[in-house]
Amino acid sequence: MKKNIFSAIQPNGPITIGHYIGVLKKWLVLQEKYNCFYCIADLHSYTDILSEKKFYILDILSILLSLGINYRKCIVFLQSHINEHIKLYWLLNCCSYIGELKRMTQFKQKVKEKNHKIINCGLLNYPILMAADILLYDSHYVIIGKDQIQHLEFTKIIAQRMNKLFNNKIFNLPKYILSSCSKIMSLLNPSKKMSKSDINKNNVIYLLDTPDLVSSKVKNCITDNDFPPRIVFDVINKPGISNLLNILSNISNISIYELENKFIGYSYKEFKKIITNKINSFLFLLQKKYFFFRKKEKFLKNILLVGKFKAKQIAQQKMFWIKKWLNYF
Repeated sequence: MKKNIFSAIQPNGPITIGHYIGVLKKWLVLQEKYNCFYCIADLHSYTDILSEKKFYILDILSILLSLGINYRKCIVFLQSHINEHIKLYWLLNCCSYIGELKRMTQFKQKVKEKNHKIINCGLLNYPILMAADILLYDSHYVIIGKDQIQHLEFTKIIAQRMNKLFNNKIFNLPKYILSSCSKIMSLLNPSKKMSKSDINKNNVIYLLDTPDLVSSKVKNCITDNDFPPRIVFDVINKPGISNLLNILSNISNISIYELENKFIGYSYKEFKKIITNKINSFLFLLQKKYFFFRKKEKFLKNILLVGKFKAKQIAQQKMFWIKKWLNYF
C-alpha cells in the first residue's frame, strides 16, 4: 500500500529556479511512488496580509502542470478550499503552548528582521497551521527544507500529545524528506538563499524570466578574483562559482564532479555563457507549456475543483473521527 506524502507551496510570488531545484523537482519523482497531496498554501501567505500582496494561484498551478505534475496521480488542491484545515488548526491551538511557539527559530528570525515592529499572531501560530495541514491527511512523510525540521518536530510533539491525551492513535507521527541538498543561493550575495521575495530581482532567476533577463542576471552574478579562473565546487572559498555549478548540475542532470572536469581551463565569461544557454533552453520548454496551460483558466479551475473534492473527502473523514475521539458525539 502506498504511503502518503504532503508538501505545500505558497502562491505569494513567482516561482524561482531555486524553488524548482529545491522542491518541485522532488515532487516529480515522488508522485510515481506515493499518494501525494500537493497543496497550494494560500492561507499561509496571509501572514503578510497587511502588506500589498498579489497571489499567483493559477500561475503556480500552470507551472506545476508544465513541469510534469500529474493531477490525475496526485491530489493538487488549494488550501483555503478545505475548511477542515482551519477546524483542525483551532483544535491544535488549544493543545499548543505559547512558549513552544516563541522558541521557534524561524519566528525569532522574523522578529529580528522586523526590528521589533508589530508582529502578527499568524507568524507566531504558523507552525500550528502547518501541523494541521500535515496531520489532516495522515501524512507518513513531509517534504521540507532544513529550516523547517523544527516545525515538523513540533508537529510530532502535538500529535503525540493528542494521542496520549485521548488514549488513541489519532495521528500518524510523520517523518521528513529533505527537499534537496542543493540549496540555491542569491546571485549577487551567495551567502544567502535565493528568495522570490528578494527586493533586488537581480538576485533571483524566475521560471518566467525572459532570455535577456537571464543573460543579464547570470552575466552580472558574483564569481571571484581567482587568476587563472578555477571552476570548482568550494562553498567556503568560492560560493559564487559553487552556486552556478549547483544550478547547472541540477538543470542538466550532470554531476558537479563531471562539470568540474569539463570546465578545466575555461574563463568565467565562457562558463557563464554556457550556463545562460542551458538555463534559457530549460526555461524555453517550460514556458512554452506554461503559456499553453495558463490560457485555459476554466481547465485550471476545474483541476482545483477536482482536487478540492478529493482532498475534502479525506479531510472530512479525518475530522469526523477526531470529533468522535474528542467525545463530540
